[in-house]
Amino acid sequence: MPPGKSRIYSADQFQLSEQLGKGSFGVVYKGLDLLSNTPVAVKQIDLESCDEDIDEIQKEITILSNCNFPQITKYYGSFVKGFKLWIIMELLDAGSCLDLLIPQPFSEPYIAILCRDLLKALNYLHESGKIHRDLKAANVLVNNFGQVKIADFGVATQLTNNLSRRNTFVGTPFWMPPEVILQQDYNYKADIWSLGITAIEFALGKPPLANLHPMKVLFLIPDNPPPTLPRNKNYSPEFQNFVKLCLHKNPRDRPTAKQLLRHKFIKNAGDNKLLINLINIRKDWESKNRDYNKISKKIYEPTIISDDPNNPISNIAFDFDTIKL
Repeated sequence: MPPGKSRIYSADQFQLSEQLGKGSFGVVYKGLDLLSNTPVAVKQIDLESCDEDIDEIQKEITILSNCNFPQITKYYGSFVKGFKLWIIMELLDAGSCLDLLIPQPFSEPYIAILCRDLLKALNYLHESGKIHRDLKAANVLVNNFGQVKIADFGVATQLTNNLSRRNTFVGTPFWMPPEVILQQDYNYKADIWSLGITAIEFALGKPPLANLHPMKVLFLIPDNPPPTLPRNKNYSPEFQNFVKLCLHKNPRDRPTAKQLLRHKFIKNAGDNKLLINLINIRKDWESKNRDYNKISKKIYEPTIISDDPNNPISNIAFDFDTIKL
């Protein structure tokens, strides 16, 4: 049995092992719940060093605790020990899609499965009045059975009946929709744009404009035509149309997640067990490239929220910092 939300937690209950990631205000460890013998992910946040981010941390916990859906990472609970906040979460043992992309880009059958599950999660969030605002391969986690889940709700937001649109500048530049960059009012359709960019990332191994500095990208996205899949590749008409629909520059022209779930590209998606092939390809690649772990970005690297978008961005494998103003 996984940890239950009604349980009272203490640090003695968890045995921590390897570090999975480290970010601006937290470290994530692989842990074991000794009472239930369940592997978990444990995010430790130093409350002394992140005074300006307390509201964001509380928002993430609130949104996660209110989400109960198969395609969203489970939140088990949290507690404070000393000056550290411990957040106990579901462990997705195969890592992120960013990791799975390292050996090679994904072919269409895998992309269709991933996009189907992401659309299920987005439909749930949007119908619950929530926007993720930071969808990208690095925030899409997979377990060893091929189950797909959205993670990292550090910049997610809740839309209320009185505030159905936002204008906060937040996201990761390469995946950010034009209306967010221009600081116009936006809604859940912002996630649909990010899904389209993520689909291209799955197909190419990197987002559009990845060779440019992120700050230059912020100027180009509103001015350039929407990104498309390369014409010299044999992508199916269904996949090309799916990406095109997601990447309408006018958010009113983008379909909803529910509408995209009925798209032919998505309806023809296969079984999640096919994703185990990607996991095995990654394991085989890693066995032949043992030095990779010395330089790689870890699978649970938390999203970094920066008040200064001019900070240099030097993360590996296009997992660029999230920017919030």
